[in-house]
Amino acid sequence: MRNHALCGLHSKSLAQIIQTYAQTKELNKGKVLHARLLRIWYPVCTFLTNHLINMYSKCGVTHYALNLFEKMSQRNIVSWTAMITGFCQNLRFPEAVKAFSQMRISGNNPTEFAFASVIKACVSLRSISTGKQMHCLALKSGLDWNVYVGSNLADMYSKCGVMTDACKFFEEIPCKDAVLWTAMIDGYAKNGEFEEALLAFKRMIRDGIVIDPHVLSITLNACAAIKVRKSGECLHSSVVKLGFETKLVVGNALLDMYCKAGDMESASDVFDIVSEHKNVVSFTSLIHGYGEMDCIDEALDVFVDLSRQGIDPNEYTFSSLIKACANQAALEQGAQLQAQVIKLDFDSEPYISAGLVDMYGKCGLLDHSVQLFYEIINPSEIAWDALLNVSAQHGLGKEMMGTFDKMVLEVKPNAINFISLLAGCSRAGLVEEGLNYFYSMEKKYGVVPREEHYNCVIDLLGRAGRLKEAEEFINSMPFEPNAFGWCSFLGACTVHGDAERGKLAAERLIKHEPENSGALVLLSNLYAKEGKWEEVRSLRTLMRKGNMKKLPGYSWVDIGNKTHIFGSDDWSHPQRMEIYEKLDSLLDQIKEAGYVPSTASVPLDVNDSEKQQLLHHHSERIAIAFALISMPSGKPIVVKKNLRMGRVPVEIIGKGLDFTRPEIHWPLAEFIETDLVCSTAIAHKLVR
Repeated sequence: MRNHALCGLHSKSLAQIIQTYAQTKELNKGKVLHARLLRIWYPVCTFLTNHLINMYSKCGVTHYALNLFEKMSQRNIVSWTAMITGFCQNLRFPEAVKAFSQMRISGNNPTEFAFASVIKACVSLRSISTGKQMHCLALKSGLDWNVYVGSNLADMYSKCGVMTDACKFFEEIPCKDAVLWTAMIDGYAKNGEFEEALLAFKRMIRDGIVIDPHVLSITLNACAAIKVRKSGECLHSSVVKLGFETKLVVGNALLDMYCKAGDMESASDVFDIVSEHKNVVSFTSLIHGYGEMDCIDEALDVFVDLSRQGIDPNEYTFSSLIKACANQAALEQGAQLQAQVIKLDFDSEPYISAGLVDMYGKCGLLDHSVQLFYEIINPSEIAWDALLNVSAQHGLGKEMMGTFDKMVLEVKPNAINFISLLAGCSRAGLVEEGLNYFYSMEKKYGVVPREEHYNCVIDLLGRAGRLKEAEEFINSMPFEPNAFGWCSFLGACTVHGDAERGKLAAERLIKHEPENSGALVLLSNLYAKEGKWEEVRSLRTLMRKGNMKKLPGYSWVDIGNKTHIFGSDDWSHPQRMEIYEKLDSLLDQIKEAGYVPSTASVPLDVNDSEKQQLLHHHSERIAIAFALISMPSGKPIVVKKNLRMGRVPVEIIGKGLDFTRPEIHWPLAEFIETDLVCSTAIAHKLVR
């Protein structure tokens, strides 16, 4: 554009050109135009200067805008508003608040746009006190119910966690538009009040407000958070009716909702619908869903598909996969993922580094886990918790307490840390230490005990055989134990042979979970231990009449690319002869080491020789024998199970962590004694 051509342009035409450069963020063209205006001494009036300030702000060069603003001989309300908005757009929030104050001192009354911008600055600064002052000014100016100001005020209160004030303000506004409703629903969701978010959405529908993809995705996320599948399905039908199903933000929210509800079939259907538009969020949601359902093969298949589509995985993709590998003790897949993580420079991401610590720990490679932790430059809370949890699962109580002592010097412990700590004390038999931690939680660290912490104490006392104290603790609790607490107490009564307390615990457990056969099975085992076979038969009859079946136990190992599954006294494997020869050989070795079968753990009315045979042909023993004849020397054996294991003797937990061949350094005599002992440091989810 030539200089003489500029002279012929009207200010409004120039303003439109500058506005276009602002929208398209063509900074160089805007600077050239500005320079030419100055060169030909074109009168750059307040009107044009305001547009230039806006253009420079939107192009991210706030210092140019501020320089122009400070040199203005005359400023109007538009000049101030453009500068305040520019500061906000470029995340210079303190300067936005300061400019707002200077504007008022200069005698200019703020517009609704200036109010909206400065309120956004208060939200980002988390300055609720300044935000309330802005609310008062807006009220005096009669702008508090303005669509821009009102929605930003509601957003400010909700994002600052003051939902009471947000609700009060929201209810006072007579005419609520879609923006205001969306701000409130989003506020409820972000503050964890998901039920309120759903109720607000229903009210929005009743008021006839037009629904857009954004508010639908927020509401679907609320459904996902509390796993209300029915409400999510109703929203899905609305999505289809409105034609929003192919909108990526809505499709991803639907996908996440079905994944968190455990409905992977519906999630897969939604994934296929958004196939043309899906991104890394879509793939990661599906991977996370499969991981939570322990479908690791499907999760890995989705990951492969993501790579084939040319989409780069992010840190959340890898953390979901690593978590799935940890839960399934999939050591080889986890190690391969670690290699990719290092290659892509994601290994320093907090969730990934903590996930790797957790994964190697759950696969029994404690040294790898500890080494990885100490390679983290600034361990986060989740990394510390991962290390605590690894030590707890392996029964390394003293090491776990040492880790906790180091952790409190770096970060403040939270509720999850104390769950790991108390569980570790329980497994390691550190009763007094565990009780001290429990009673110091709130007093010393400001962490209020929750259900999970009380359950850990019940387990702590129960494992140690202090059943009377456990009962007294239960009676002193501020609420009744949940199913997990009663199950722990019942398990302790079974191990320590307290039929009276065991019956009480079984009754309470059945009350919480009437369809769970586990309570009757444990009570039956308790009666069997005491030789009360009539009671055992009565319970088994009751289970048959109630159509309740005891889930058969299976153990499996992964050899190469194949999974080998074994049941108790399993004769179906093609290598059964070699397996049983190995079993007999191991039995001879452990007998020489002083092994005496604990037949009391077999809840059947048969003679001791038959009980010994049942113990000898336990599915876990068969799996170990097969692994010993099939796997290369030095490779850890990871045996997985489908049933929760019982109490593990303290002296065993701390030893048999890295099971290698051919030297049998691990306490095989103790290890194969009973099916109440967990195999190799298998995945936590499989042990629970």
